Amino acid sequence: MTGFSLSHVEKGYGSLRVLSDVTCSFAPGRVHVVTGASGAGKTTLLRLLMGLEEPDAGAVGRPVGARLAATFQEDRLLEGLTATANIRLPHEPVRGAAREGLLERERAAMAAVGLPCDARPVRELSGGQRRRVAILRCALADADALFFDEPLKGMDDDTVARVMAFLVPRLAGRTTFWVTHDDRELAFFPDPLRWRIEDGTVRAG
Repeated sequence: MTGFSLSHVEKGYGSLRVLSDVTCSFAPGRVHVVTGASGAGKTTLLRLLMGLEEPDAGAVGRPVGARLAATFQEDRLLEGLTATANIRLPHEPVRGAAREGLLERERAAMAAVGLPCDARPVRELSGGQRRRVAILRCALADADALFFDEPLKGMDDDTVARVMAFLVPRLAGRTTFWVTHDDRELAFFPDPLRWRIEDGTVRAG
């Protein structure tokens, strides 16, 4: 599969220029960690790559037919559904052995990150629990590319370590964009490609 790319991309909001003549390409099957100051354009970059926004000028390249999944800064859960039902939302309905296999993977993932598997709607969960539901919904999706926008925000260190111990092995070989303002998160990934957004540019390294 080809990778994602930007070619001479310009993006702004009113008089604010966020990205200016940005050209770069992102290798497929790798974890790309995107850092930068608050407001630098990290979320804008993700939204352009996902096709949720279009550039003012230039072009965004996306793999043809790629299936995408995302964890946004907001949890974006269906409040009246259980955690398990929210996690299954990206999946096609399945029956029989396939359904049992999916449920087993889901239960194992929830236990690994410290989530209860019960009948409560997600509106009754804590903020940290809801965040983990959103992460698992993305990570367990049958997707070719995964987008995480500051997914660990608000978690304590022990929970972060537990989530990443589960998550990182499952990102191997999958194109992943991981946005963070905390450089310490780089240490969780064995061989990330690093990008920094600053002054309207996107720089490797």
